Amino acid sequence: MYIKRLNKTFNFPSDHTWIMGILNVTPDSFSDGGAYLASDDMIAQVKKMVSEGVDIIDVGGESTRPGHVPVTLEEELKRVVPAVKAIREVSDVIISVDTWKAEVARQALEAGADIINDQWAATREPEIAKVCADFDAPLILMHNRETYKPYQNMMDEMKTDLQASIEIARKQGMRDDQLILDPGVGFAKTADDNLLAIQGLQELASFGMPILLATSRKGFLGKLVDVPANERDVVTAATTVSGILSGADMVRVHNVKVNKEAAVVADAIKRGQVAPLAR
Repeated sequence: MYIKRLNKTFNFPSDHTWIMGILNVTPDSFSDGGAYLASDDMIAQVKKMVSEGVDIIDVGGESTRPGHVPVTLEEELKRVVPAVKAIREVSDVIISVDTWKAEVARQALEAGADIINDQWAATREPEIAKVCADFDAPLILMHNRETYKPYQNMMDEMKTDLQASIEIARKQGMRDDQLILDPGVGFAKTADDNLLAIQGLQELASFGMPILLATSRKGFLGKLVDVPANERDVVTAATTVSGILSGADMVRVHNVKVNKEAAVVADAIKRGQVAPLAR
């Protein structure tokens, strides 16, 4: 994975699991909606995540929770672009932007973002991959479907769907070494499907691309442990450990500190060797 702004290539598997910290600049996200709309609060959260060892900060301007109200292009741009600029003024941290809209991706990358995280895997707006190719920016392809229907063999069907998205990205000029795959936990899947997706992560290794796992505070965890979304950090950490042992290269989380510590332990178990917390 090449980050053009840093003129640096990052190889995966890495010497540590990357932590992607979630920063929602939305009023209606399922666990932290409205928390970081004010600039001072947002910057304080960015600095906190950086101090806790975050590798990437993922900025989202449109909620992806079930039943969310879609936002217009103009509204998403008003939320995302100033946030990216504000982060870039205070930190050199890698920034990803969670969007499926090509124009949001373009303006975010112009503002200083490094990675685009597309929850529709370039199927809604294939030109988002062209934007990433033009900027030589990595693109995360997350497995999703417009409507849910029971899977006959979920991992096989997921791989087929992701292969189709990879082909879209290639046709738009993306290189394979700039693509990252996400199994899409919580999207077009039942609670049991989500568990199978975590369990089957290693099957995605055949693509030869980094794997991102995003389980943080999601609804299926609430079916396992009856706690509200903003109290699911411990159970999220359990999926972080399991996901890393199953092949995740990155985890996307709300609570950086808890999941960073969980990742350090999981990485050590995977290596069979104790290593310090510092990278």
